[in-house]
Amino acid sequence: MSAHSDIFAVSTEDFAITVLEASRKRPILVDFWADWCAPCRALSPQLEQVIHTLDGQIGLATLEVDEGDNMREAGRYQVRGFPTVILFHHDLEIARFSGARSRHQIREWLQQQLGATLIFP
Repeated sequence: MSAHSDIFAVSTEDFAITVLEASRKRPILVDFWADWCAPCRALSPQLEQVIHTLDGQIGLATLEVDEGDNMREAGRYQVRGFPTVILFHHDLEIARFSGARSRHQIREWLQQQLGATLIFP
């Protein structure tokens, strides 16, 4: 995963702070993924490129479901397949999608969810 400051790894242990609390200040996408999952590997660079273009407007947390207790977090949000991306804002899940998507599809989806609050370059 990227070292970009808007893109960061998260785990069950720090999910409440790095995702939920952080979503009070700006929307946070959480990418529930697994290393063995080909669609996850296809989606990851697309998500990262969209986040880079948004210049800090949205954070991207990556949660590797096979590490530690992270599958428990996936279960808490009833994630049934990978990749699943959940958008959090103000402590709440506001939308989700599953499967690989192109940069264009991700941008369009974010625009539908967040509307005028996002400024795309």
